[in-house]
Amino acid sequence: MNTFRVLGPSRVAYLDLTGSGNETAAHLHQNRRITFMFCAFDGKPTILRLYGRGRVIGPGSSEWAELSQLFPELPGARQIVLADVTRVQTSCGFGVPLMHFTADRDALAKWAEAKGEDGLRRYREQKNRRSIDGLPAHWD
Repeated sequence: MNTFRVLGPSRVAYLDLTGSGNETAAHLHQNRRITFMFCAFDGKPTILRLYGRGRVIGPGSSEWAELSQLFPELPGARQIVLADVTRVQTSCGFGVPLMHFTADRDALAKWAEAKGEDGLRRYREQKNRRSIDGLPAHWD
C-alpha cells in the first residue's frame, strides 16, 4: 500500500491513517520539523533521509479535496502530512538487515471499517488529541 507521493522537486506528502497515536501531527504543530527515513531491505544497502518543514492537512480543508485525490481511498484516513524538503541525505545502510516483503497487512483497514466513521471520530477524539508527551495534535 503506497501512501507516499512526490509532488515536485522539493515537496512530498503521505496519507496518514488513524492509529493508536498521532505523534507526527503533534510535533509538526509544535515546530514543523519532519524527517522521512527510507531503508533498502534488499539490494544495495542504503538509507535515504528527507528533512524539511511540514504541516498537517485535515479532511475539512480545501487542500484535502485536491491532495486526497492523489492517494488510494483507504478506511481510516485521518490527515495528509505535507512537507517541503530542505535537505536530502543518504548513508551506507550497512546496519539495515536484509528482509523480504511478503504482503501488506489488512488488519488496520479491517479495524477502521469495523469502527465506521462515527467510531473513528470518537477514537481520534479519545486517543489522538495529544502526543505521548502531552502536545496537542491538531489535524483539523
